Amino acid sequence: MASPLAERIRPQTIQDMVGQSHLLAPGKALRSIIESGEIPNLIFYGPSGVGKTTLASMIARQVKKKLFRLNATTASTADIKEVYASLDTLEGMHGVVLYLDEIQYFNKKQQQTLLEFIEDGRITLIASTTENPYFYIYNAVLSRCTVFEFRPVEPKEMERAVQRGFDFLVQERGEKAALEEGVIEHIALSCGGDVRKAMNAVELCFLSAPWEDGVRRISLEQAQALSQRSAMRYDKDGEEHYDILSAFQKSMRGSDPQAALHYLARLLEAGDLPSACRRLLVCACEDVGLAWPQILPTVKAAVDIALQVGLPEARIPLADAVVLVCNAPKSNTAYLAIDRALADVRAGKTGPIPRALQNKHFDGADCEKKGQFYQYPHDFPGRWVPQQYLPDCLAGAEYYQYGENKNEQAFQTYWETIKGREKG
Repeated sequence: MASPLAERIRPQTIQDMVGQSHLLAPGKALRSIIESGEIPNLIFYGPSGVGKTTLASMIARQVKKKLFRLNATTASTADIKEVYASLDTLEGMHGVVLYLDEIQYFNKKQQQTLLEFIEDGRITLIASTTENPYFYIYNAVLSRCTVFEFRPVEPKEMERAVQRGFDFLVQERGEKAALEEGVIEHIALSCGGDVRKAMNAVELCFLSAPWEDGVRRISLEQAQALSQRSAMRYDKDGEEHYDILSAFQKSMRGSDPQAALHYLARLLEAGDLPSACRRLLVCACEDVGLAWPQILPTVKAAVDIALQVGLPEARIPLADAVVLVCNAPKSNTAYLAIDRALADVRAGKTGPIPRALQNKHFDGADCEKKGQFYQYPHDFPGRWVPQQYLPDCLAGAEYYQYGENKNEQAFQTYWETIKGREKG
């Protein structure tokens, strides 16, 4: 069985790679390190199919060292020891490069064991991960490595790889191919920056294309059918998940309905209805808040409808709510106020509750001044009477500050009138 096209066409030189120009363009840090021939321990962080494995192979050839490839999902400490043992053989006498894919699957103990074998410099570690290394990789390993972040390949760069894939198949199979206009652009755009996905789509398109007059004719419709949904990078436990949720809420907070709808569409296309609903509710409370408090039951109703009808119909009430939140006036005064109050409580600033507010209906023998002395506001004009509500240690603390929107300004004017009159 032939290996996948992505493996058969794997670039052999940096010039053949697509993407990662921020790392590999002439003069960039990683390019300069590779050209120096002195390779430190490295961690390649980024999504799948963007060249991490390919570059590790190139580095091993550059420094003329034996390359060992292990995957942390299946490798064990014994495998690492076997690599170390190879240093005493002819092929490992000049040192080896250990490429450890998905290092985040090694537990802490396994990562600590790894340190023993990379300390003396004879093993150069190149580890790759799709997760944030600062969260998943043991600090002692991180401190001995240089981290480089790989990015999804841009569509324009990906077009080069797609064209190269078709050219390779034509030459390999000795067959002619005719591509309808837009095929290359569609595959490059729909693969989500993943070269491996793009090559899979290229090979499927080529092999399934009908013969007409000795030519494989590859249509845009065929490319769309074979590469649909492949642009989705989404893992509910991964960093991309939280990036999309963050962008979704920040777009609503920033009053940009176009961007907010885009990120909502990505969440819904991935089937993550609960996360979309939760962030929408949070944003209505946190970012619109008291500027338009009537929005809260409206958004809650839209979320209830979405959860009741499910996808795909859920997209309709959620889109209504997202556009509403984007266009609503914004205020985070209550959000800031509760955070200030929590900060004081967590700092131990509590103190006894004022006597007038306690739930007591009798006085003990030790009470020098009998009576609770609570004043019922409804018994006074304007339904307000000055009295202390905060504990003594917090008297005068200010958590809530009126916002500039018309609702909160109206509240402020009303209470300044009432309190000013009563005080006068």
